[in-house]
Amino acid sequence: MRRELATLIQLEMKDPRVGMVTISEVRVSHDLSQAKVYVTTLGASEERDRTVGLLNKAASFFRRELAHRMSLRSVPVLHFIYDESVEHGVAMDALIAASIAADKRSDPS
Repeated sequence: MRRELATLIQLEMKDPRVGMVTISEVRVSHDLSQAKVYVTTLGASEERDRTVGLLNKAASFFRRELAHRMSLRSVPVLHFIYDESVEHGVAMDALIAASIAADKRSDPS
């Protein structure tokens, strides 16, 4: 589903306001009725919010296309969510680097 959605967004999404989108994860509920699609994008928070909003508006289109491309009994309702884990990882990396630099400055040897 992740691969098919990525292809659909890249090749079939005609809205020029949607920039580069990466699907980081798709979590499907146990009953296969809902799917949370975690995406990352480039740009400021306003652009990210707009892109996620546009993807959610096009969710029914993506669902219909997935029904044609995949052999599933039922295609889940798609919910696009911005994945903040990349930003958290970068922030944690910066904190670790700052801590290491502080340790080196305070080490008398």
